[in-house]
Amino acid sequence: MKKLVLLPLVALSMLAAAGPIEDEIVSRIHKVGEVCLMGEACASGQVVADAGGGEGRSPEAIYERSCNTCHGLGVAGAPKLGDVDQWAPRLEKGMDVLYASGINGLAPGMPAMGMCFDCSDDDIRAVVDYMTASVQ
Repeated sequence: MKKLVLLPLVALSMLAAAGPIEDEIVSRIHKVGEVCLMGEACASGQVVADAGGGEGRSPEAIYERSCNTCHGLGVAGAPKLGDVDQWAPRLEKGMDVLYASGINGLAPGMPAMGMCFDCSDDDIRAVVDYMTASVQ
């Protein structure tokens, strides 16, 4: 009879101990990151600025995020920021041609919108203005 009474007690103690063990296992296998949308409370409490388009993004910030990869190093023939000789023949074509190249892309290396998928046409024009100002 004593064995029958002890069995439920042993089972209960095992269940109580399983909680912390399960929590440990879950903490080791949970996803690495989270998506926190603007306006929602983040689990970490850290608020990150909206990466989308809109106010507060300067042409320089857009350039650093989307354009610098190619225009900083001259990848695939991209004219480097501040390199007068590389920009001169492009400037001779006029700003409208440069804007169109930035917005629509230019084969073989310039992707449409400079890979800034959340930029507006006006954002791209402002970045082109920023880049050409560096050589004038």
